[in-house]
Amino acid sequence: MSGNPLPITIKGKQKLDDELKRLMYQERPAVIRAIEEARAHGDISENAEYDAAKERQALIEGRILEIQGQLAGAEIVDTTAIKSDRIVFGAHVVLFDTEDESETKVSYQIVGVDEADVKEGT
Repeated sequence: MSGNPLPITIKGKQKLDDELKRLMYQERPAVIRAIEEARAHGDISENAEYDAAKERQALIEGRILEIQGQLAGAEIVDTTAIKSDRIVFGAHVVLFDTEDESETKVSYQIVGVDEADVKEGT
């Protein structure tokens, strides 16, 4: 990661914190138990359950490291404190379809790349 902090909203930080807690305190222990159970079945060289659990463990550990890196390099931005007449980080933008008579509009919030989710309008 470069030395520049990446902006993230308070909501985005909370989502990362929640995911990190879930991974560390629910997913990680569950996969460790699954590995132990698979080992108990005997020969692990041909044990598909063991291989699947180890693969899941690698994915969980990788995501934990990714989130920790994102949080370490993040600059938390309180978007409620931003006052601007320009489109800046944290701004809520409403788009209108000027060619549609039903006045269709779509709302988005401008956020960082790690926080972007089109389904949520960010």
